[in-house]
Amino acid sequence: MTERDADREPVVDTETPAAADAAAGAAADTEDTVDELLTLSSELEKASTELGYAKAEIANIRRNALVRIDQAVAAERASVVGKFLDVVDDLDRARAHGDLESGPLKALSDKLAGVLDGLGLAAFGEEGDTFSPELHEAVQVEGDGDNPVLGTVLRKGYRLGERILRTAMVTVTDGAPAPNEAAE
Repeated sequence: MTERDADREPVVDTETPAAADAAAGAAADTEDTVDELLTLSSELEKASTELGYAKAEIANIRRNALVRIDQAVAAERASVVGKFLDVVDDLDRARAHGDLESGPLKALSDKLAGVLDGLGLAAFGEEGDTFSPELHEAVQVEGDGDNPVLGTVLRKGYRLGERILRTAMVTVTDGAPAPNEAAE
């Protein structure tokens, strides 16, 4: 070497054919590892998506089952309460005749009314109410029908919550004209 090249290190060829093969193998292993990681990442993402869909489907099935259970309970409650309407009618007739002023039947009637009220049973169809064909069954109509109201209530109607268990059987008469018609 010359003096001017003394500061420089000599260039040594460290790459032998075996080292070159090892470097190429390492590069290939790295590429294989990257490809494998990408494949696994893709499969993980797909499995996560499918898991999300499965969870959503289970939540929908559960929600629908709870709705069906609630509907079945409401239908059964209405069926059971509906079977007691004839008893309630008999007790109403007895009350109208004064048979329920005192005694054991009064206590029974009060307890039954309390239980049915607690379940949400509500009577409708009072004299003077406005006639509604969805709620009332008219057996007789008097007048021209301009302002139909309930006359005599032959049988009360009952609803349980929003469900109509039985329409009221009534006679319909003409009521007083509505305030806006009276002004004309």
